[in-house]
Amino acid sequence: MNIQDAVMTCLRKYVDFNGRAGKAEFWWFVLFYVVCDIVLSIVGSIIHVPAISLLILGLFLPYLGVAVRRLHDTNRSGWMLLIGLIPLVGAILLIVWWVGDGTVGDNQYGADPRGGTAAVAA
Repeated sequence: MNIQDAVMTCLRKYVDFNGRAGKAEFWWFVLFYVVCDIVLSIVGSIIHVPAISLLILGLFLPYLGVAVRRLHDTNRSGWMLLIGLIPLVGAILLIVWWVGDGTVGDNQYGADPRGGTAAVAA
């Protein structure tokens, strides 16, 4: 999956908290989000407009959706995202989960986004 496919998928599924999202989809969208944040911060400081609020309004729900779907890929509930509210430790734990490999094959949250099956050949 490339960055364009990942961003389009996340924007299409902006309030879809069901299913799973692979690492590529999640991290490409996070990169897009960070780049938009930097660009809008620079533009906002030049023209003295709080452009960052546009980013928060426009991309927060897609980010939340893909973050929950990424947790589903690691076979964790989307409610585990609330662990991020714990200072420092919560953010580190979420990053470790997001970086980790997803469940191979189907899990309780849906089909494997990579198309893998539970019976992996040795």
